[in-house]
Amino acid sequence: MKKSISLKGKSILTVKQLTPEEIRYLVDLAAQLKKKKKRGLRGNLLKRKNIALIFEKSSTRTRCAFTVSAADEGAHTDYLNMSEIHFGRKESLADSARVLGRMFDGIAFRGYRHETAEALAVHSGIPVWNALTDIAHPTQILADLLTIQEHFGKLKGLTLVYLGDGRNNVANSLMIGCVKTGMHFVNCTPPELLPDPKLLAEVEGFAPRTGGSVRIVHSPREAVRGAHVIYTDVWASMGEEAEFEKRRKLLGPYQVTMDLMRRTGRAETGDLIFLHCLPAFHDHQTEVTRVIGAMEVTDEVFESSFSRVFDQAENRMHTIKAVMVATLT
Repeated sequence: MKKSISLKGKSILTVKQLTPEEIRYLVDLAAQLKKKKKRGLRGNLLKRKNIALIFEKSSTRTRCAFTVSAADEGAHTDYLNMSEIHFGRKESLADSARVLGRMFDGIAFRGYRHETAEALAVHSGIPVWNALTDIAHPTQILADLLTIQEHFGKLKGLTLVYLGDGRNNVANSLMIGCVKTGMHFVNCTPPELLPDPKLLAEVEGFAPRTGGSVRIVHSPREAVRGAHVIYTDVWASMGEEAEFEKRRKLLGPYQVTMDLMRRTGRAETGDLIFLHCLPAFHDHQTEVTRVIGAMEVTDEVFESSFSRVFDQAENRMHTIKAVMVATLT
């Protein structure tokens, strides 16, 4: 597979570190690898590579995506349970990183502090991939962009409206990824949950080059007008479960409903999709929703023809495969 851009040996910790060209390259590579898998072809692009999976936070999509996509191209993954390795307890993080760097070819880290991912990259000497930290979720955003491109055939010029917690890791990374690919990003959030002003200013600085834009809007009805993509996330991220009741009251007006989807003006045209990075509180099938009901999205929208959430979930696998192939070969 011919490459015009080289990411070999590099860590991918944020979307911000990637150029617009590198983002497009990874999305296009993921599309090629997806077609290959759909044809039933297994490859050897990662043959004899060993991948360490270090997860401080629980995971369904990310862990499975790394495991399956690595196996598809001949790599082996080793899940390192935090209770079974030293990693900052009996041994410094730096020392653990140096050991892992001599045994593995790449490390996926999913955890709390972004500084941990940065330290792993510095001390291991091998590619480290941020599988989620408190401030960034780059592999998720690559999957989102692939999903949008598959539906619309392009990214540039489309409008994505994100509703909910406007300063969490997904909102931050999505804002960067959209503007860097020439999309128009609307962050619809209450004043209490605004993104960091410094990050917002930095993202606005990308816009003149790419043709993208970013806006902050507090009214959901105003925000969604003309949107091609409606996107939401859980109202309280992992580690913030104690905030559920407070967030439910604050973000209630930001729930994605079918009425809100229709207010885009695109509901009848086929030019509208709904995305969610999952897990989603949309029905009464979880411990939380059995008590308080749906939160960020209604079941009607989640299960509608607009919903591309499971395409999006599958695309985690293809884009993570692209990230590993691009940085290890």
